[in-house]
Amino acid sequence: MTPSLESCQSLVLNADYRPLSYFPLSLWPWQESIKAVFMDRVDIVSVYDRAVHSPTLSLKVPSVVALKHYVPPARHPAFTRFNVFLRDRFSCQYCGTPNDLTFDHLIPRSRGGRTTWDNVVAACSPCNLTKGGKLEDECKMHPRQRPRRPTVGDLQKNGRAFPPNHLHESWHDFLYWDSELEP
Repeated sequence: MTPSLESCQSLVLNADYRPLSYFPLSLWPWQESIKAVFMDRVDIVSVYDRAVHSPTLSLKVPSVVALKHYVPPARHPAFTRFNVFLRDRFSCQYCGTPNDLTFDHLIPRSRGGRTTWDNVVAACSPCNLTKGGKLEDECKMHPRQRPRRPTVGDLQKNGRAFPPNHLHESWHDFLYWDSELEP
């Protein structure tokens, strides 16, 4: 069965043949991949059994592309809600549930706490409401792990624990999830 063009995303590898990102997985729509091929920005590593055509050319749709020039990874990840949840492995740092996650400030903002890597943890709404504006010792709620600024490698490692729902077979050689996690 021939895949639809919309489902033909390309895994994007850096020039060292590692994915640019694991979570979210570095994927381009087929149009971006074709454009990058014609702009000579990427090498095609693997293709789908699907082609696109122009009046003078037929080209197999790339399933894996590698950048021709190495892009150094960011030294420090941006402080974002998503990255805090990823650092904390998408679980409440008080009870462990993955549901209804919010930010919790260990030193509450009402007490001068700042929104920084070292003061924010993922917390479910019930735990966050229970803790309220209190300090950890006042409410006897301590996070499972102390918050800290993660490295890009920390986030990449955590991201590997959450593989996407679909992994094309041509991507397997470049991705490093446990085989039992793959669909």
